[in-house]
Amino acid sequence: MNAPRTRVQRRPVHGVLLLDKPLGWSSNDALQKVKWLLRAEKAGHTGTLDPLASGVLPLCFGAATKFSQLQLEAPKTYEAIALLGVTTTTADAEGEVVEQREVTAAMLTPERLAAVRQQFTGPIRQVPPMHSALKKDGKALYEYARAGIEVERPARDVTILALAIEPIQTEAGQPALRLIVQCSKGTYIRTLGEDIGHALGCGAHLTFLRRIDTGGISVDRCVTLADLEAMDEDERMQQVQPVQTLLAQHTSVTLDSDNAGRFLSGLRRRGQWPDADAVAVFGDAPRALLGVGHIKAGELVPDRLLSPIEIQQILESSPRAERGTLETTL
Repeated sequence: MNAPRTRVQRRPVHGVLLLDKPLGWSSNDALQKVKWLLRAEKAGHTGTLDPLASGVLPLCFGAATKFSQLQLEAPKTYEAIALLGVTTTTADAEGEVVEQREVTAAMLTPERLAAVRQQFTGPIRQVPPMHSALKKDGKALYEYARAGIEVERPARDVTILALAIEPIQTEAGQPALRLIVQCSKGTYIRTLGEDIGHALGCGAHLTFLRRIDTGGISVDRCVTLADLEAMDEDERMQQVQPVQTLLAQHTSVTLDSDNAGRFLSGLRRRGQWPDADAVAVFGDAPRALLGVGHIKAGELVPDRLLSPIEIQQILESSPRAERGTLETTL
């Protein structure tokens, strides 16, 4: 008879863990693993990262889940390797080979690569790949693809903010391109690599994909899943960054205890502030994130607020918590 499974005692965790997602893991699998390691009650990620890609995946816990959409909308930066001369059914190494073509020196001259780089920089249109999680009639496109069915996909507008293209050779001596791509939400790097190969006249598919930055959060700030598993519980909790890590691009406003309490009640506050679309609002005694809002004509308008319970839990979990001043803020 099998021994009963030990039930994990969940607890409130508030903040952001910056994960360097490993290859082969879905974003949700990685999230559930880290949620289990932290024994967190509530968790969410900031947009999926393909199982065949590694790199930056901010994971949100507790109050941070209220702001996960901000990272979903943020620009992303990827490093990719596109193998030239071979196209596949999935635009990456997982698919079956569709066509092989010769790669000539004329395709890879500096002038030709510069022209292609210009062609794919700025606003472009992409047809989403069949092997993607986009849905049609309630079903993911990859489900149609696995059944051998191709459905019509409308082209989508995306923006390539910056693109670097470097010709390289693989370890096997095959011609390839190293791409560094900064792009808007919704960009498919597999499709971009395939389209660049098509524009060069030889075709291409991705053999490597790594997200190296999202919304200003770079991969060198991230912890690997293997390192996280090797840590004890206290060390893991030290990897959880404050909720405001997601708000680095926001203007910061600090309110005194009286105005902080009113703001937390959903009331607008007036002050000598310049207009701002995105504001992170803090209380000052003790310093604590209250939520986000915007400023128009000197009026601070709440948009998304933390609850008093969330703020209390964050302060109590902080080694610098000034317990004696909590009531004046809340």
